[in-house]
Amino acid sequence: MPRSRKIFPTPDDAESAFYDAFERGDLAAMMVVWAEGDDVVCIHPSGPRLVGFDAVRDSWMQIFTGSVKMQVRVEQTRRLDGTSVAVRSVIESISAPGHEGTPQRVAATNVYVLTDAGWRMAMHHASPPEVLEPSPEEDEDDEPHTLH
Repeated sequence: MPRSRKIFPTPDDAESAFYDAFERGDLAAMMVVWAEGDDVVCIHPSGPRLVGFDAVRDSWMQIFTGSVKMQVRVEQTRRLDGTSVAVRSVIESISAPGHEGTPQRVAATNVYVLTDAGWRMAMHHASPPEVLEPSPEEDEDDEPHTLH
């Protein structure tokens, strides 16, 4: 299907398509979700800040190439909806089907913008899993360590 014909009428539709493409490892479906242009930004856990549609596409291609398909469950969604911008703060619970063990949990922020072609992802920022679980030193210390 040509990119211009796929329309996501709501930010939730775009979010569902993003995680569906992620689970299936489908690069074409993933990139349909993204807005085109030099202003899109993607930060994978512990990865660099990727700017621009081509850089974002290349990163997802690397993730999906030869990779085990992932199961991604979205939890603890918080949403902020405006007329042309929507923000989702979620916890991604990521696991490989058939593998035992605790899923990896990642804090992610997804930003969607309303375009002429419907809602599209403009930013995805996923934090390393360790940000969700304080270290023992942090549990014992009453002083906050917020950098910004």
